[in-house]
Amino acid sequence: MVDWARIRDSRFDVDRVPALLAQLEHRDDADAWQELGWRLVLEGDLVFPAGFAVLPQLVRLAPRSVQARALAGRILERAAGHHGCDDLLADCAGTIEEFGEALDRHLRSRPADYLVSFRALLAVAQEYHWANALEGFTDDIYELECPHCAVAMKIVVGRFGCYSQVWDGDEELRRDLRRDLRPAVAEELTSTGQWMHRTAVRDGQAVLADGIAHLFGEAECPVCASVFNIADEYTDANRPAVFIDRVPSSAQDTGAGASPSCLAGGVGRGPTLRRERSRADRDRDGVDVG
Repeated sequence: MVDWARIRDSRFDVDRVPALLAQLEHRDDADAWQELGWRLVLEGDLVFPAGFAVLPQLVRLAPRSVQARALAGRILERAAGHHGCDDLLADCAGTIEEFGEALDRHLRSRPADYLVSFRALLAVAQEYHWANALEGFTDDIYELECPHCAVAMKIVVGRFGCYSQVWDGDEELRRDLRRDLRPAVAEELTSTGQWMHRTAVRDGQAVLADGIAHLFGEAECPVCASVFNIADEYTDANRPAVFIDRVPSSAQDTGAGASPSCLAGGVGRGPTLRRERSRADRDRDGVDVG
């Protein structure tokens, strides 16, 4: 049971969130969902104690509510932040695992909210950097540095092309410096990339699957011509330094391959995955890669 007298929302109220939940349990209301979202999660990475306190109710509504799935996902996408709610998050262990199972079943139905639910499942699996980054590959841009010459780069994956480019401030240096990405071969994907790609293929999400293949493939630096794995470098730069160890594994054998947390032996012992060092890493450290 939640002691609502001690659980505050973004406006430091203790009574409005339970009132909104009671209302939404009985009937769907767009205005109530909007207000609830404002009270639980603010822009950026800030989630309030009430956000974790309401997860059980949101997960109970998730199988039949687009808004509940989306809001629960937004909360979990911020679970690695400095929210000071570790005890509340720990209490939600079973709920989060249940949410992961519900999301996987939902994805199989190829719903209209597929991307939102896919991102939520990534958050359940503690792949927070991907949960917060994927935009559907209509025109996704990922910023990183070349691991060899440290030049600032943008990796573009979308309907206008899939390439690496170098910018000087707000201006692209030269269009002719663009280099096409080298997508990963599906059979050679491992761990997180394999699970993401297989799930998208299983559910008939061709654009998403193609984008994931490019994202987990290789890029060439337009300046020094070095080649590196995009996902490895993006993960190094963006995965939270401190991992939540109270969130359970939502690993399910989905038929598309086990989830990342399953491949890592379960969540709760640090990062869900420890990637293999990339060729770029080993080159940089002077290790012979053959």
